[in-house]
Amino acid sequence: MILASQSSARQSLLHGAHLQFDVHVSHLDEGATKATLLDRDASPAEIAMELARLKALRVSSDYPDALVIGADQTMECDGHLYDKPADIAAARRHLMALSGKTHTLHSAVAIAQRNKVIWHHTAAAHLCMRALSDDQIGAYMAVAGETILTSVGCYRLEDAGARLFEHIDGDYFTILGLPLLAVLAYLRDAGAID
Repeated sequence: MILASQSSARQSLLHGAHLQFDVHVSHLDEGATKATLLDRDASPAEIAMELARLKALRVSSDYPDALVIGADQTMECDGHLYDKPADIAAARRHLMALSGKTHTLHSAVAIAQRNKVIWHHTAAAHLCMRALSDDQIGAYMAVAGETILTSVGCYRLEDAGARLFEHIDGDYFTILGLPLLAVLAYLRDAGAID
């Protein structure tokens, strides 16, 4: 089994489930792919799925016998698709835009073998962020540090980011970027795990 992602959160989820896997990053040009998909009016969920699918296929071409797991996540709020912030100033702008609103995370996963996607799944979670003052955002950013640059939402729910939210509707694993329960169900059904 291979994970086609450098995401430490996804790796941690699979390790936590006691799966044996290798990591091989796909090196997909996500920006160019996303731009093409946006030109075609693809939805955020469709973008996440296509990126997951392409990552799995790219790595599957080098390891055809392996089950290759590709995953991606997109975030939307008020009709706007967000990317990971480029710097701390952009992260502050993201948090200000999300403050007091509900945003949606779309997590997609695709499993490929022999250069063919053999299974895929998309899940969504809706997260309502508390209304935050500039001082509260600043205090959070001071605690979280530059780790906020690794997340499209500028938070890690498994850390201090949990303090930002009023309520959440969705699966915890989906929020972390991998619908793990669906992946495990597929792997059991396929006989890849007990």
